[in-house]
Amino acid sequence: MYNSRMPRPRNPLERLETVPWNALRTDLALPAVERVLSGAAAEREIDRTLRANRSLSRDERTALVEAIFGVALWRRRLAWHAGSATPSALLDCLVHDLARSTPPERLADRWSLPDWLERHLERELGAEADAFCAAIAVPGPVCLRANRLLATREQLAARLAEDGIATHPASRARNALHVDTEKPNLFRSMAWQEGLFEPQDEGSQLVGALVETQPGDTVLDLCAGAGGKSLQLAAEGALVLAHDIDRGRLDRLRTRAIRACAASRIEIVKAAVPADRVLVDAPCSELGTLRRGPDARWRIEETALETCPPIQAALLETAAANARKRIVYATCTVNRAENEAVAAGFETAHPEFRRAATLTLLPHRDGTDGFFAAAWDRT
Repeated sequence: MYNSRMPRPRNPLERLETVPWNALRTDLALPAVERVLSGAAAEREIDRTLRANRSLSRDERTALVEAIFGVALWRRRLAWHAGSATPSALLDCLVHDLARSTPPERLADRWSLPDWLERHLERELGAEADAFCAAIAVPGPVCLRANRLLATREQLAARLAEDGIATHPASRARNALHVDTEKPNLFRSMAWQEGLFEPQDEGSQLVGALVETQPGDTVLDLCAGAGGKSLQLAAEGALVLAHDIDRGRLDRLRTRAIRACAASRIEIVKAAVPADRVLVDAPCSELGTLRRGPDARWRIEETALETCPPIQAALLETAAANARKRIVYATCTVNRAENEAVAAGFETAHPEFRRAATLTLLPHRDGTDGFFAAAWDRT
């Protein structure tokens, strides 16, 4: 995995040349690849295969993971080079040919995209589409948020160093640390056991900072999910009212809040309630997080580009009815229909709110996941 201090390879396929392919167990990799190409999640298949084969050597594990991830991500380009879409042909091309092959000219073939995603990115990003695709073809950096209830960023860095995990401060988010150590055992570290940090992309932390919570504020996290931003806001001194239609994700938030010593600052609510500030971390098409999952681009439905905006607009209506001071609307996608258009529609319908800030982040420009956020203050 690359970290943010290491230079990104000009060709993201260069990383394949460092894989110990001579240790690859094709008898294990090929069945997993077949399941992924049939629609199974790559990460689930990796976990399943590794659990069933715990005696594999380090090189065998590395090669197996790269094989499954590699075919999951590069399936279209592999088929272009191999002239075949069979799992065995794709795997053989990944191992022997892909890193040294001449790239195709077409964006979808070069970066292994579905046709609809190629059209969408070219329309949204124009000349930047190629750079965006290059950025999502390598893993994102590991980023942590220091839990200010228990430690400063400097204290967290020192604690991680005791466990042999090197970090450096992120440039924009004030509580963020990027991890420099390759493949660190973060969840076995004492810092994790003591609740000193949460994994959270720097872009996500910057979105949470837009809420500008003050000690004593109540914040309604309308789409709290498993609670990454709820925990961030609680650590800033807010009383967080966490709501989500997925009760299972809220159960995970409860567990995380206990570990972070934030349980007394987070209240689970069954419906939207009035609050000083409302965060709408809206469900979206998630195109901004494509680098987090090698097969995500093949699992996202094009229909999400059109079905999400009405849901997002309805959530903002709920926010407007409950926010006493500020609303922050955020997505993790690259789609004007879900971002600027939804924000503009809200402003037309609610002149009582004034735009206070806009944030746009993209992986090839900012080194973060892709985010859009707008903040409005009640006038």
